[in-house]
Amino acid sequence: MIKSMTGYGRAQKIVDGIDITVEVKSVNHRYFEFSSRVPRAYGFLEDKLKSLFQKSISRGKVDCYVQIDCLDTPDALVEVNFSLADGYIKALDEISSRYGNVKNDITASIVSRYPDVLSVRKKPEDEEKIWAAVETVASMALDAFVNMRKVEGSRMYDDIMSRCDTILGYVEFVEKKSPETVGLYVDKLKARMRDLIGDVNVDEQRLLTEAAIFADKIAVAEETVRLKSHIEQMRTFLNAEEAIGRKMDFLVQEFNREANTIGSKSQEIELSRTVVEIKSEIEKIREQVQNIE
Repeated sequence: MIKSMTGYGRAQKIVDGIDITVEVKSVNHRYFEFSSRVPRAYGFLEDKLKSLFQKSISRGKVDCYVQIDCLDTPDALVEVNFSLADGYIKALDEISSRYGNVKNDITASIVSRYPDVLSVRKKPEDEEKIWAAVETVASMALDAFVNMRKVEGSRMYDDIMSRCDTILGYVEFVEKKSPETVGLYVDKLKARMRDLIGDVNVDEQRLLTEAAIFADKIAVAEETVRLKSHIEQMRTFLNAEEAIGRKMDFLVQEFNREANTIGSKSQEIELSRTVVEIKSEIEKIREQVQNIE
């Protein structure tokens, strides 16, 4: 079943004390293009997320957003920059010595407040543990995303199938009406000759020759057969399991080529109008195909 290239999925879950939210959305694109936004400390997740999503998505511009909040804060390491603390204390002693009226009340608490004397950093986190948790939530978001694409694809399937049936109806009309055009042409030719040369016997053989030339000129049998064949191929594509959007795009171009040829051969106003309707339906199919994975 075909899938749309546009979709959206979101999942949120607490895994091993980590609150994770993953949001994914996509729009049309000729190829697979992936970008992700993850917290600065978790850049290692980007390639892993791309590999995960690429297994289920063939085409589309995909954006993934990941939010990570550790509920159980890991042990932090508090470090003292003793060299810097010594410098601050020495400087304070010099100020006290220079200005005798300044009370020297240096305490550890005061020194610790000066910039960069104390620094706090987290202990290194287990990347495999983080990825396992993120992968769980990302897979949930991916499932929701793919399901939405399938639902949209189902609607597109119904629409394209309906328009293919409509085109077939128009093609049947063209096949039926086109031969009649030859008879009308012969009648008009006879009438015109009588207007020009009066009530004189017309050379029937010459008329048959002219009719044959005209019939060959406006013959659309080859084009209608090919167009019907393309429609059958489109039905096959619509039921394919793999990503088929690009092939369908090329096939719609063939639809247009046959319709244009039929239009160029149409000598009767009703046929020309029918070809316009065919091309209108083809254009609507093309718009749908542009969004198929």
